[in-house]
Amino acid sequence: MKNDQDHFEVLRKIDKNPESSQRELAESLGFSLGKLNYCLKALKNKGLVKIKNFSVNPKKINYIYILTPQGIARKTSLTIKFMQRKMKEYDELKAELKKK
Repeated sequence: MKNDQDHFEVLRKIDKNPESSQRELAESLGFSLGKLNYCLKALKNKGLVKIKNFSVNPKKINYIYILTPQGIARKTSLTIKFMQRKMKEYDELKAELKKK
């Protein structure tokens, strides 16, 4: 479940800004660079993300991260699961407060 949450966050960030560097993605997610790299590899191996490199300038190579159709579907599925989990938590808290 933790991997799903991490993957969901990475997919969300990539969807919002596919041209972010790994450092920028890692920083915005609160991940180490190694953890982000591990997540990106897993997402790529699952066919959820394509990683393409492009040159911004001659001395530096960057990557662009593209969600595949499967990646978009997975992100949607994870979003729904996340919302269902939060709604369940809300209902449980609401019921708990009514008891008091």
